[in-house]
Amino acid sequence: MASVMTGCSDNTTGVNDNDDPIVIPIQTTDQSAVNMQTAGDYVILAGSEISNIPTSAITGSIGLSPSAGSEITGFSLEYTTGDQFATSAQITGNVYASDYGDPTPSNMTTAKDDLTTAYNDAAGRTSDDIVLLSGNLGGLTLTPGLYKSSGSLEISSGDLTFDAKGNADAVFIIQIASTLITSSDRKVILAGDAKASNIFWQVGTSATLGTTSVMKGTIMADQSIAVNTGASVEGRLLARIAAVTIEGNTVVVLAQ
Repeated sequence: MASVMTGCSDNTTGVNDNDDPIVIPIQTTDQSAVNMQTAGDYVILAGSEISNIPTSAITGSIGLSPSAGSEITGFSLEYTTGDQFATSAQITGNVYASDYGDPTPSNMTTAKDDLTTAYNDAAGRTSDDIVLLSGNLGGLTLTPGLYKSSGSLEISSGDLTFDAKGNADAVFIIQIASTLITSSDRKVILAGDAKASNIFWQVGTSATLGTTSVMKGTIMADQSIAVNTGASVEGRLLARIAAVTIEGNTVVVLAQ
């Protein structure tokens, strides 16, 4: 087990307060991808609300449960015969909610249960060479493996790079006890054949993505996810209990 102190929020070069380079240990324990099951069929999945300030561009389906479809706002929905799902000009995919026509209610319950299973899987992963993180990830490069924070993490002093070292199947899992926050314009960058579909953020409370920031990977938040104006996501926004809110965003689902 290794511990990495990532410095203060004004750190702009990926070094600590003594200006020494931060070295992220290379892990030898390979992690398998988190099995999203049917939760992986959705680019956005939430418990209490999905709120959009137009105009967003969503590639993939969205779903809400246990709240009713009236809590999906800002999409100008059109309902299909039988009300099993809805569509929107802002969504390349379908819209589902717990009170739509059968079999959608049971399908949504299953998807939310599968999200809980996936969340618990990510949260429960262990490894002999897990790397402990704290504070600000800006300016760092993470290699494949399992990372854990006992508090909050942020990406605010620089961009964060995931480097798969030439292994396109390499998996990155980041366990966060509290919040995940990215500042405006900050980016998650993929290198060395890293794939967004192999990055999993397990967030103990809520995630907030800053304006025009760029996020990669699947965010599984216990509570809520807020994506501010102009931010883009290559991945999934999955909130177990509360809301997903978006504002003029581009969100693209990933193939499992």
